[in-house]
Amino acid sequence: MTELIINDTHIGTGKAAEKGALITCKYTGKLADGTVFDSSEAFQVVITAKRVIQGWYQGVIGDNPMKVGGKRQLSVPANLGYGERQIGDNIPPHSDLFFDIELLEVLTRDD
Repeated sequence: MTELIINDTHIGTGKAAEKGALITCKYTGKLADGTVFDSSEAFQVVITAKRVIQGWYQGVIGDNPMKVGGKRQLSVPANLGYGERQIGDNIPPHSDLFFDIELLEVLTRDD
């Protein structure tokens, strides 16, 4: 896999995610063989290129930003994930990563 693949399974109708926003989402991350390496029911992160892997950054706020209530599958090639790095015991080097994400909340400076 060489490119990020985005598949919306449910289009949200709420506020759109944007750079610098504090997002709350529910997600599951898997390896190509289906092994779950991480999951959260209420993961919060300020969405910037330095805080999340590039696959998340592009997949959540890229050309088609997720909206609250939306569900999206991301297929992230290794070069947009952790690349050559091994992450803990669960993510080997050069791993393509697969995420199911549900966007629960978007908070921006305007809120």
